[in-house]
Amino acid sequence: MKTFIFDLDGTLLPMESQEQFIEAYFKALSLKMSTYGLNPQDFIKAVWTGTMAMIDNDGSKTNKDRFWEVFSKIMGEEVSNMEEEFEDFYRNDFIAAKATTSVNPLAKECIDRIKEKGYRLILATNPLFPQVATHARVRWAGLEPEDFEYITTYENSSYCKPNLKYYEEILKVCKLEAKDCIMVGNDVKEDMCAEEVGMQTYLLTDCLIKSMDDDINRYRKGSFKEFYEFVLACDKV
Repeated sequence: MKTFIFDLDGTLLPMESQEQFIEAYFKALSLKMSTYGLNPQDFIKAVWTGTMAMIDNDGSKTNKDRFWEVFSKIMGEEVSNMEEEFEDFYRNDFIAAKATTSVNPLAKECIDRIKEKGYRLILATNPLFPQVATHARVRWAGLEPEDFEYITTYENSSYCKPNLKYYEEILKVCKLEAKDCIMVGNDVKEDMCAEEVGMQTYLLTDCLIKSMDDDINRYRKGSFKEFYEFVLACDKV
């Protein structure tokens, strides 16, 4: 094993509820965009539709291009010139959603120990957000974007979880061998599917996301404290 690949939300960045995060995020976003004359209900519906288009992206274009293509068709071509306004939101108003997250001190401890041991570090957060928003959430977790050699964002990705091509794209871009990687995440569907491309996996159970039918006993798993012990015991091969 040579590379640790981490999910962010619910993994390095604890969340009581994804629904609470999304609610706070959309509330702040719609409030901001209403100042530009956009109808909040129509706006949120268009953002959701654009998000689903990214999740269904076929790799023919980046998630960013896919989102703006769909979003502007719904809201009107004039919104295609509002990227700066969106970036301003993520720099100044997105912080409102931070209250739905918390900091796990072991996250930084784990990342520091992994770096000390000489492993490569990739952040594989579902690339539905721009870089500015993703980097903000990394800092909310008590970490820095520079802790990772590569972070997936909607600018540099053409697929989303749980599409296996998302993981294959990371392997290709970062010149990794799947057998040398371990994917660490809290979502059975979105993170543990990495084993299907040949990665090892570790399921974090603190903020576990799973369906009623998921058998988590088939995965290497544990709390973040148990994962920290796993990291301490790792010796780079």
